[in-house]
Amino acid sequence: MRVKIIGSAAGGGFPQWNCNYRLSRAARSGTAGVHSRTQSSIAASADGTGWVLFNASPDIRQQIAQTPELQPADDAPLRSTPIRAVVLTNADVDHIAGLLSLRERQPFAIYATAQVLATLEANSIFNVLDPQIVPRRLLTPTEELAIRDADGRETGVVVESFPVPGKIALYLEQRDDPGADFSSDTGDTIGVRITGAGSRGAVFYIPGCARIDAALRARLVDAACLLFDGTLFTDDEMIIARVGPKTGARMGHIAMSGEAGSIAGLADVKIGRRVFVHINNTNPVLDENSAEHAAVKAAGWEVASDGMEMEF
Repeated sequence: MRVKIIGSAAGGGFPQWNCNYRLSRAARSGTAGVHSRTQSSIAASADGTGWVLFNASPDIRQQIAQTPELQPADDAPLRSTPIRAVVLTNADVDHIAGLLSLRERQPFAIYATAQVLATLEANSIFNVLDPQIVPRRLLTPTEELAIRDADGRETGVVVESFPVPGKIALYLEQRDDPGADFSSDTGDTIGVRITGAGSRGAVFYIPGCARIDAALRARLVDAACLLFDGTLFTDDEMIIARVGPKTGARMGHIAMSGEAGSIAGLADVKIGRRVFVHINNTNPVLDENSAEHAAVKAAGWEVASDGMEMEF
């Protein structure tokens, strides 16, 4: 099983188009150790020919242009793609907006939970993906599912989805109710366990997670690789940076550091390779020369970059 990280940043990418924070300025100026990143997505293939995307970011066209494996083969038909399916982990804009760039009547399948499928159904703009050409299929939580292309052929990629603590998508929040609780543990946000024929272990992809509970810790034991929510280094990072009023917890993202953070929460869980993905433009680990980047590495974690590849 080959897995490629084609987008390692959080929503907005890095540098974000309107962000003038020091890290975004450093990325634009070409500072050593500070590299640009596109928005959150990975791709998996069991045979190196057909690929399954996990999330379709607004940067999908750029990501395909940067990833030869996702481009039509030289001897392929005039309209073709090696992308066989797209699996969605939530309905966030940075995970579904890229579907609109895949609208040229090209067959592939979409897999998502009932909540996310309902969101697509409720937004008529997604009808540019004709369900007769791009079928939408249900991900049933905690059941292994062989991912198939639009015509029903198996891709060799097998997925088990499971709910993780998170929240509903920002645009679904009822902002007229200041006391509303937008958190969700029932499938608005999911993680996926990815395996396939011949794979030597399971890869877990969890780009959004609000906290680590006992159920998640137990599920991750003996994972070959964990690609986990690395949005923020500290919970109040965006407030301190003066770029936003929300904590990580309010946005449905656990911090890397601190007693309640992901590094501490997973420190004693047996996991092979640990990689932070979905990294926000305020996170100091984006600077490879920072103390925070060094602390993450010392704890046994890697910081994802676009194009990073692993095989299991």
